[in-house]
Amino acid sequence: MSKQEKSNQIHIVLGLGCSGISAAKLLKSEGKNVLVLESNSNEKLLNISKKLKSEGINVILLDEPLHINNFIPWIESVCSITVSPGIDWEHIALKELRYKDIKIQGEVELAWERLKHIPSIGITGTNGKTTVTNMLNHVLKLNNLRTDMGGNIGKALSKIALESIKNNDQELNWLVLELSSYQIESSPKVAPNIGIWTTFTPDHLERHNNIENYFKIKRSLLEKSSIRIYNSDDKYLSSKRKELPKGIWVGTKQQSFYSQYQKFWIDQKGYIFEDKKKLFHSSILKIPGEHNLQNLLLVIAAAREVGLDHLSIAKSIDSFKSIPHRLEYLGKIKNLSVYNDSKATNFDSSLTGLKSIPHPIVLLAGGIQKKGDYLPWVKQIKRSTNGIVLFGLSANNLKEKLLKFSYIGEIIVKQNLEEATIASIEMARKTNSKSILLSPACASFDQYKNYEERGDHFKNLLKKYTPIQMI
Repeated sequence: MSKQEKSNQIHIVLGLGCSGISAAKLLKSEGKNVLVLESNSNEKLLNISKKLKSEGINVILLDEPLHINNFIPWIESVCSITVSPGIDWEHIALKELRYKDIKIQGEVELAWERLKHIPSIGITGTNGKTTVTNMLNHVLKLNNLRTDMGGNIGKALSKIALESIKNNDQELNWLVLELSSYQIESSPKVAPNIGIWTTFTPDHLERHNNIENYFKIKRSLLEKSSIRIYNSDDKYLSSKRKELPKGIWVGTKQQSFYSQYQKFWIDQKGYIFEDKKKLFHSSILKIPGEHNLQNLLLVIAAAREVGLDHLSIAKSIDSFKSIPHRLEYLGKIKNLSVYNDSKATNFDSSLTGLKSIPHPIVLLAGGIQKKGDYLPWVKQIKRSTNGIVLFGLSANNLKEKLLKFSYIGEIIVKQNLEEATIASIEMARKTNSKSILLSPACASFDQYKNYEERGDHFKNLLKKYTPIQMI
């Protein structure tokens, strides 16, 4: 191949979200010829594309669904394609491009190739991974370890890679990475030093087709991890124990005795043990819910593998607060506690929230419903709530599910979160409820760009319509 041909090689990035932008900038910093293709077009994307073009990065807003024809003008000069997590790894266009011997990889893998010399912890799971990622990063930082956190939350991994290259005089001690099934699937080379699997329930089946594929993708991260940590409280993970690579198991369920099955466990009095050694009391964690005790044990296990002693871990945990949008306590309206659990985008996650706060509850739920077993969620609603306010695209479908199983509480359907919030405050006062809980059990994309925007809107609505005493 001639020098001229090499200079004309193009590195295509698919998607103009945070991951795509960071990947494009990372490649450009290495002197590569970069082209970003984005299937959508709007004012915000136009502004982003103008900025990237000013930095020497070409951008095309296709304003149509991605198709193999979009690649034809560059097909002879493309040497790599980097895929953002939001693009289906099995997209028909990508399948056709694989036959042409073009390197195709996820954004996380692109960054990983430049960061793999740094020790890393990869956290995955249907629910709990964001709390574990934040809590573990908090513990490591407070013990004077230089860390960076990203992946599926915080920074795109490519942004961390770019910053690491620029600041090579300040080498990181650890990378703490939340990794979604989309990212794991498209980045098979990623192999953390420590892998953590928090929970497993059906989710994202509209993309992964069935629970077996979803499980296989999650498992692949642990298979490539040097040290593996699992949550034995999760029924599905425990049932698959013999199929999983050997690792450290933690759990709260067997609380009356030491178990060879669990390296980290909690006794009936609430004390945390490592094997037979008592560490400290679980009440040191200030955020509610049994699921957060599971998260705590996972963090302790990882921190011990990093090399921290139990007293240092305890001191760090004592100052950890709940993360935004995950059972986030917002304050009180008189004697009524209000919680923002916007991150609960599936039935299982919302179920956890319903179990964790004072009853009776007025629940706000709705959005775009995902596939999954809704019956445990409905049963918990019957036990925990005085009423429910539904909103968004799936509101009527959720109402049908509740009525099918004879829910006797009040059900109100509203068009949007603003109307639902107003209705929930009135319902809670009328029914003498103890809590209002936004825990949608649905994705947010019908009315919001993500769950964070939905949660922030809820907070602003409370300030607008109530004399809430914020903490």
